[in-house]
Amino acid sequence: PARMGLPALALLLAAGLLRTQASPSARSFQLDYEHNCFRKDGAPFRYISGSIHYARVPRPAWRDRLLKMYMSGLSTVQVYVPWNYHETLPGVYDFTGNRDVEAFLDLTAELGLLVILRPGPYICAEWEMGGLPAWLLWEPDIVLRTSNPAYLAAVDSWLHILLPKIKPRLYHQGGNIISVQVENEYGSYYACDYGYLRHLLGSFRALLGSEVLLFTTDSTRAEELRCGTLQGLYATIDFGPGSNVTEAFGAQRHVEPKGPLVNSEYYTGWLDYWGEAHTSTSAAWVARGLEDMLQLGASVNMQSLFLQLTSLPWPGADYKDQYKPVTTSYDYDAPLSEAGDPTEKLFAIRTVISKFQPLPVGPMPPATPKYAYGWVTLQKYADLLDVLDVLCPSGPIQSQFSLTFEALKQAHGFVLYHTQLPRDVLVPATLGAPPHSICDRGYVMLQKEYQGTLERDGKTTLHVTGRAGDTLDILLENMGRISFGANTSDFKGLLGNLSLNSRPLSNWLIYPLAIDTAVQEGWPQAALPKSSSGGRVGPAFYTGTFETPGIAWDTFVKFPGWSKGVLWINGFNLGRYWTCRGPQQTLFVPGSVLHVGRPNNITVLELEGAPPTPLLLFLDRPLYNRTLGCSTMGTE
Repeated sequence: PARMGLPALALLLAAGLLRTQASPSARSFQLDYEHNCFRKDGAPFRYISGSIHYARVPRPAWRDRLLKMYMSGLSTVQVYVPWNYHETLPGVYDFTGNRDVEAFLDLTAELGLLVILRPGPYICAEWEMGGLPAWLLWEPDIVLRTSNPAYLAAVDSWLHILLPKIKPRLYHQGGNIISVQVENEYGSYYACDYGYLRHLLGSFRALLGSEVLLFTTDSTRAEELRCGTLQGLYATIDFGPGSNVTEAFGAQRHVEPKGPLVNSEYYTGWLDYWGEAHTSTSAAWVARGLEDMLQLGASVNMQSLFLQLTSLPWPGADYKDQYKPVTTSYDYDAPLSEAGDPTEKLFAIRTVISKFQPLPVGPMPPATPKYAYGWVTLQKYADLLDVLDVLCPSGPIQSQFSLTFEALKQAHGFVLYHTQLPRDVLVPATLGAPPHSICDRGYVMLQKEYQGTLERDGKTTLHVTGRAGDTLDILLENMGRISFGANTSDFKGLLGNLSLNSRPLSNWLIYPLAIDTAVQEGWPQAALPKSSSGGRVGPAFYTGTFETPGIAWDTFVKFPGWSKGVLWINGFNLGRYWTCRGPQQTLFVPGSVLHVGRPNNITVLELEGAPPTPLLLFLDRPLYNRTLGCSTMGTE
C-alpha cells in the first residue's frame, strides 16, 4: 500500500508550516497531493466537522444549535440540502421560513463556522426518498439516480435554482463553503452509472466554477468505491466507531493514493426503526475512534452530531429484506439531544478535540429549559369518514380500479379508497391484497366500523362479512419513502387491487386527503363540532387545548393508551406516534410552536384506537427505549 506520510502531516498541521507565498487576501481551499492534506489559504488544514440538518431544526433554534457545535471545538459543519423540501411540486420552490437555506448559511458564517455542503441531488439522510421529490415518480418510467433523460432534466432544472444561491458563498469567493459533495454513497446504488456522475460533475462545474473542491462519499467496500467514485471528484469514505481506522483509510488510499484522509460520515450513533429497540453507541467508543482518526491527521465529519426533530412528512425508510420505516425523532443517540442539550458524548468528543486544537474560549451554552405541562384532556371531534368534505374539498376521483398516490399526484399523507360490497357475504370472506401492494398501512372500515389493519410486508388479509351495497373504506398511509437501498422508486397507496375471496373489487371512489393543509388553516378548532359516533376504534380526530404558565418552553408529549397516529399543535405537524410499536414514546414539542397568553390547540389523528379517556401527558424529558405490544384490534 502507498505510504501515507502521516507523521510528517501531523507535524505540519501542528506547526502551521509550509505556508506558500500566496498573499493573505488570496482565499483558497485546495487539495495538496504532495503532503496529503487540505490547504486553506495556502496553509495545511484539517477539519473537524459535525452534521446539522436545518430542515430538522426549528428556525428559532438554529443559532443555539450552531453555537453549541462551535463551542464543542468544531471548525466546520456539514449541511444537507433536501431537494424535495424546497421544490415541493415541479417548478414550485420554497425558500421561506424554516426552508431559508441562505439565511442558515449566513448564520454559519456569522458564527465563524466553515461549511461542507451536500446538495445531492440524492442525500439519503434518512429523509423521505433520500431528498428526491416524490413527484419524480409521476413519470412512471423514470429511472432515478441514472442518466435517464427525464430524471436528468429534473435534476438540472433544480441545480440551476439552487447552485447560483451557493456560488457567492463558496470560500474562494469570500464565503465559508469549503467543499461540495456530489450525490451520496452512489456506490451502494445498483445502477453504477458513470454517465450520471459525469453529468453531475459537468453541471456542478458549470454552475459553481472550476475552483471549488468537489468530492464523493462511499463506504469502505471496494465494490461501492468502484461505482461511487469518478475522476475529477475527490473520493472520501465513511465508517463508524469500532472500525479498524488504518484498514478503513487503506480503502480510501486504494482509490485516492494521495491527498487528505477523510471520513465524511463518522457515525456517532445510529437510527431507530419502529418496532425495534432504541440504538445507542457508547461515548467512550465514539471518542476513541475520533482520537484514532485525528492522530492520523485525518479530517472528520461526525454524522448526526445531534438528534433532531423530523416533522412529517419527511422521515424516510430503509429496505432490508422488508420495509423498515424510520421513527419521527432523528434520535441517533446523539452528542446533542433533540432539544439541543449537550450530553456526556458531546463532552467526550470535545475533550478529544482539545488534544489536537485549542477550544473556543467560554462556556458551553446550557441545555434549553423544559416544562412538564402535565395532563391534557382531549375530546373526540369526528370520525375521519365523517369529515371527507373538509379533507378532500375537490371531491373524490372515480376509477374502475385503485390508483397509486403518484397517479393521484399526492406526495404524502393519506388517501381513502371507498367502494361497496358487490354481493352478500354471509360466511366470512377473505379481503386481501397481492403481495407488496399495501404501501404502507391500510385501515379497513366496513359500514364505517373499523375491521383492522393491512400492512406492507405484514398482515395482508382480513376476514369480513356483510351485505351487498355495504360500504367498504380503506385508508392508506404513506409511512415514508425508502431513503436508502437498491430501489428508491417507492410508490405509495394501493398498488394492486383489493379482492374479496380472490375476486377483484372495482368501482372505487378515491379521496386524496389534504389533512395537513386543513389543520394548518385552523381546522378543526375553527369548525363546529361534529355529532360523530362515540366509538373509540378506527381513524378519528381528537382535539383539546392547554395554556402555558406564562412561558413557552420545550416539552415532550406522551400518548398513554393511544395506538398510532399523528399530532399537530397550533397547526404544526410534530410527527407520528406509534405507542405500541415503539421504541419512541414521546414527541418533542419545541417551545417556538407554543403560544403564551392564549390557548394552544392540539389535534390528534388516531388511526386505530384511542384510550377510554383520551389524555395526553406533557413531560420535561423524552422517553425512547420502550417497545410495547399492541392491544388494539388488527394492529399486529
